[in-house]
Amino acid sequence: MRRLAVVVGGLLLIGGAVIIVVADQQRVTALAEVRAAVVQAEQDRDAARSANYDLAEQLTGLRATIAEQDAQLADSTGFLP
Repeated sequence: MRRLAVVVGGLLLIGGAVIIVVADQQRVTALAEVRAAVVQAEQDRDAARSANYDLAEQLTGLRATIAEQDAQLADSTGFLP
């Protein structure tokens, strides 16, 4: 009976160790996936920021053109160029 208890206890101990190792491997894999997702999100953010800066420059130019055209249309003398 003692031998059976020792064998069963040993098997439970080995099984528990295996479960801990597998869970740790899954945790490491999940961390690697999360880190990759964070890097991808940072790259996407940087690309969007760059595109946003380019669009802001274009918008500034367009606003300047619109302001010039508004100034020409608001000519109060009645003589448009």
